[in-house]
This record gives sequence, C-alpha cells and structure tokens, in this order.
Amino acid sequence: MIIDRLKAGVTTTSAEEMQALAAEMALVLPADATLALHGDLGVGKTTFVQGLALGLGITEPVTSPTFTLCSLHRGPQCLLAHLDAYRLENAAQLDAVMLEDFLVSPYCLAIEWPDNVAAWLPADTLHLDLGITADGRHPIRLR
Repeated sequence: MIIDRLKAGVTTTSAEEMQALAAEMALVLPADATLALHGDLGVGKTTFVQGLALGLGITEPVTSPTFTLCSLHRGPQCLLAHLDAYRLENAAQLDAVMLEDFLVSPYCLAIEWPDNVAAWLPADTLHLDLGITADGRHPIRLR
C-alpha cells in the first residue's frame, strides 16, 4: 500500500515518478485530508501537488501559488486547495486568506511551507518530508 511505502521512504528520479507517486496517494486519502509538504526550495513540493491533482481527476494546470497564496482546483470528486505559506509569518495571517471559507467537503488541502502556519494545522495532518540528493533524486517520507 502506498501509505506504508511512504512511511518507509520512497525515492523518485524524475518529476513524472513523483507525480505518479502523488497520484497514487490521492486515491487513498480520506475525505478532508490535509497534507503538509516539508522541504527546501526545489525539492518538488509543487510537482507533488500536481500529481495529487492528477490522482483527484483534475485536468487543469497546477502551478505554485507563491504569489496568490492559495489556488483552488475542482475535481470530479474533490476540491484541491493548494496553499503556499512561504510568505506568511504566522498562522493568524491565514484569516486574511479566508481559506476555511473555501474548504467545502470533500477536499484535499496541500500546504507548502507548513512550518509557517504550524499552529493552524489540524491534528490529523499528514506530514511529508521531501528532499533532493546531490545526484538529483528526490526522497519522500511520510512521518
């Protein structure tokens, strides 16, 4: 099962592999799941969210919401909310984004830079650590 593989740690070697892994994960996520994507710039957080979108049946392009803070993508069965908290200094600033007003069940919320809003994260948030090795591989582990 994908969750067990992610807990053990998976390494991808291309954007396509990362997207396929995320698409597989999307198929087993519970309703109203929140994913916290931890990792430095360039580790593939947005690429992972693109794969989630594919798995959720979303066909529109998914790009980083760095400047808009949040993007919403409606799929046939689920809403994907993609939040980039990089420019937020604390969880209180999420009130201005009004994110909770848009989280209509069933949804999947994927948060890049979740440490900036850690106090806001639900207790059942799934935390994924993404990295990059010197040879360009991307290790991913579910905490």
